[in-house]
Amino acid sequence: MRKKALSLLLASSLIFSLTLTACGSKTTETSSEKGSGKLTIWAWDPNFNIKVMEEAKAIYTKDNSKVNIEVVNMAKADVEQKLQTMLQSGVKEGLPDIVLIEDYNAQKYLTAYPGKFANLSDKIKYDDFAKYKESLMTVDGKRYGVPFDSGVAGLFYRTDILEQAGYKAADLNNITWDKFIEIGKQVKAKTGKAMLAFDPADGGVMRIMMQSAGQWYFDEKGNINISKNEVLKEAAKTYKAMIDAGITKPTSGWNEWVAAFNKGDSATVCTGIWIMGSIKAEASQSGKWAVAPVPKLNASSSVNYSNLGGSSWYVLNDSKNKDTAIDFLKKIYDGNNDFYQKILVGQGAFGTYIPAQTGSSYSAADKFFGDQKVFTDMSGWMKQIPSVNYGKYTYEADGAIMAAMADYYSGKATVDQTLSKAEDQVKNQISK
Repeated sequence: MRKKALSLLLASSLIFSLTLTACGSKTTETSSEKGSGKLTIWAWDPNFNIKVMEEAKAIYTKDNSKVNIEVVNMAKADVEQKLQTMLQSGVKEGLPDIVLIEDYNAQKYLTAYPGKFANLSDKIKYDDFAKYKESLMTVDGKRYGVPFDSGVAGLFYRTDILEQAGYKAADLNNITWDKFIEIGKQVKAKTGKAMLAFDPADGGVMRIMMQSAGQWYFDEKGNINISKNEVLKEAAKTYKAMIDAGITKPTSGWNEWVAAFNKGDSATVCTGIWIMGSIKAEASQSGKWAVAPVPKLNASSSVNYSNLGGSSWYVLNDSKNKDTAIDFLKKIYDGNNDFYQKILVGQGAFGTYIPAQTGSSYSAADKFFGDQKVFTDMSGWMKQIPSVNYGKYTYEADGAIMAAMADYYSGKATVDQTLSKAEDQVKNQISK
């Protein structure tokens, strides 16, 4: 109770402080004319999102010298907390003109704060972006975001370890998770290596499994879809089957997970494209990696294509320079092919802007991955990712399910009992 009271006091103090600032400070008048004024952008990750936006800034201001763009770097949690607190308070001063929002949280913001984000339906050519991204930023037929990076998923694997077990690249293409487990048993028996570095309490792979089948923790209308979700049930069974087969190397946390495949303790990594930088960090393994489409579930709707992560840009409706903000995003993120080539090479940012994926950077062979044209392959996979409704509470559902999985792993609960328990917990959380 003390922690809850303290949290409420801190939130109230922040809102009061922001309100005083808005009411008592003199604001600088800025022009709403395109090509002039100041833009403030909030984002996180100085080596990825911030550097990408700094590159966008450099390109735009070269032809729009009257625009002053400030890219503010904060921790992801700070961006989310500050944005939410200010939107709840109704304060307009101090909000950014543009903000980065993770795709899993987009619906939560758009539905909780109607009218706070600019409707970009007739401003952006959404047909030029991956279809699954568009649905994440759409509410009541109106589209509010500018799609940015993709978390298109792949099965990254060590070719040398798989070859020791008698497998070739073709043996990993378009397989099921059952086949993956079968191969994993052989890899373990013949090389002593685990097939997959894996945190049993992490829901990342489960989200990959679910989206590959066009399902989520919520249905198309945003209603909870856990206890009766046959795809989720199959995913949970697959998690347990991998653990029971002894083909996983248990890890906890980011550093331990990355260390497992960097040290060669596991033969594969199943995750989003953003992991490539961490894989390449171990230079001694150059030429020993490749990537295949993700395995699919034993569900008629499942395919070998999925996603994990990704974010998009949003313009605040109360921005004094809204037109300039929209113009900036449109000219750079919705039309500048060279920009996408630069950020792919420089920051490893795999954009969802389809026209850019015919560029030289996307079609280049990657020596680290045995001269495989990784980005060409993943561009094709990205276009086939099923669209799902992430709903408002993806992380709440994810946490409840993974917490309940412990009893399922140990045999203390059935899969039906596990998912029913998780659903009850989610219902209690979101009803408060």
